[in-house]
Amino acid sequence: MLIGIDLGTTNSLAACFRNGKVEIIPNRLGKKLTPSVVSVDDEGSILIGETAREYGYLHPERTAKVFKRTMGTDHEYDLAGMKFSSEELSGFVLRSLKEDAEVYLGEPVHEAIISVPAYFNDNQRKATKRAGELAGLTVSRIINEPTASAIAYGVGEEGTVERCMIFDLGGGTFDVTILEYFKNIMEVYAIAGDNFLGGEDFTQVLVEMYLQRLLVASVNLLDLRTLSNIYKAAEEAKCSFSDHDTVTMAVNVFGVLHEEQFTVAEYEEACRPLLEKLRKPIEKSLRDAKVTLDDLDRVILVGGATRLKIVRDYVKKVTGIYPDWYVDPDTSVAQGAALQCAMKERDRRIEEVILTDVCPFTLGTEVVRDNGAFEEPGHYLPIIERNTVIPVSRTQTVYTAHDNQKIVTVKVLQGESYMARNNLLLGSLTVEVPVGPKGQEAIEITYTYDVNSLLEVEVKVVSTGLQKKVIIQNEENKVSEEEARKRFERLQYLKQNPREEEENRLAMFRANRVYEESLGSDKDRIGEMIGEFDNALNNSTRLEVELTRKKLEDLLDEIENKGFTGLIS
Repeated sequence: MLIGIDLGTTNSLAACFRNGKVEIIPNRLGKKLTPSVVSVDDEGSILIGETAREYGYLHPERTAKVFKRTMGTDHEYDLAGMKFSSEELSGFVLRSLKEDAEVYLGEPVHEAIISVPAYFNDNQRKATKRAGELAGLTVSRIINEPTASAIAYGVGEEGTVERCMIFDLGGGTFDVTILEYFKNIMEVYAIAGDNFLGGEDFTQVLVEMYLQRLLVASVNLLDLRTLSNIYKAAEEAKCSFSDHDTVTMAVNVFGVLHEEQFTVAEYEEACRPLLEKLRKPIEKSLRDAKVTLDDLDRVILVGGATRLKIVRDYVKKVTGIYPDWYVDPDTSVAQGAALQCAMKERDRRIEEVILTDVCPFTLGTEVVRDNGAFEEPGHYLPIIERNTVIPVSRTQTVYTAHDNQKIVTVKVLQGESYMARNNLLLGSLTVEVPVGPKGQEAIEITYTYDVNSLLEVEVKVVSTGLQKKVIIQNEENKVSEEEARKRFERLQYLKQNPREEEENRLAMFRANRVYEESLGSDKDRIGEMIGEFDNALNNSTRLEVELTRKKLEDLLDEIENKGFTGLIS
């Protein structure tokens, strides 16, 4: 079975195409969204999703989140003495989605199409593919998130030409894609974005506003648990701005409940720098696509952060177009990925969409330039420019730079800087050349970039006919088959929280958190209920455990809802 997966910064989910329609696959808790959070508990078990997030409120030092932002880097997360890369943590999330899909579908799942931000570079895309492999999945395709969303929205279905801007603001990344759709042909014109801008940053603004009101001498005086509680309160307050003009954050700091009110006007002003950062990719995508705002038929909002009213209002103000968001922004990417699965499997119940995507970054090499006075090394020679339609093949001819040169090393670079050192090194290829005066030997460099974002580089020495060809893979992140096998075995060996225990552990973690946050009679009631639930877990039948858990959850809902509605005006 082939499934589509939206591997998100904040939340992830899976979908499939079955019985002629897209189905969002519920996780083991019956919910469509699985938080992209991983924890290691005190028994060394791996917790994933909502259980990990709840556990993380009390144990932030054992919890990792927002790790999508470090995909493709050598950054490591230390959880209870165990070190994990971002792709390994993503592998846990993907494995959880895979298991949930197998239970829901009643059959094994071995293959997936996984979405990534359109502005992800080569390293980040390859790391995403490796994360899927660590989860036991064959990643048959990497699809850009805005493209997947456009498929889900069904732009162009009426048979008219539609030129759209896909505005995709997720939890941690931001993409703008300009595309045109006519009948079953979708042509991407341009992509721009920011891989370090998303809903998490809008939450952080409220965190900083609250900390300023606290007048704490230094944020370093606050422990991780308190900071985690402040972040949780900020996230809840941010979401409440959708329905209220004023919210109150209340957090227990140094044993005292500190309440601070914020208006939507204050919040919008504090978010002004973030909102202005949204403008540049919009302008860049329009410029690269060679279109104006007047040429656009629709602006489509994608990503959970577009639920923020201040974001929607800003998009309307900048574009002058009332944006569409009638498809759930949290699920549209997964829906599009599932539709892409149906197209891959040639499902007759869905019309195949012909996608023409683009290369998000310029690809080139390092050369020496003669500025008239002297030769200056370290310059960047573009070979495939950003937003070139793919698949594409381009050839550039370069010449030996020194007398008696014996070899030529072609550095494969990705980026937009005119200086080679400021761009991303993807790999290199070396060929021997006949010795002679500089400029005598010509070398043809051919880059071929395909729809799966794989780059093939061919270098040919013209005089001798010597050719070398390689599929580029970043040397620093290159994983041998043996190392990949060991990493897979390591992740499989680590014990994950059993599915059947998920609801019980989540309820207990949540109860402990609410207990710590509560005062007076509420604290006493939760304490008694925790004792009753713990006794049921150890001594009762499964039905009695479920009934007791329901009583505990109802009590927690009552206390949290009472507390939160009392903090909003």
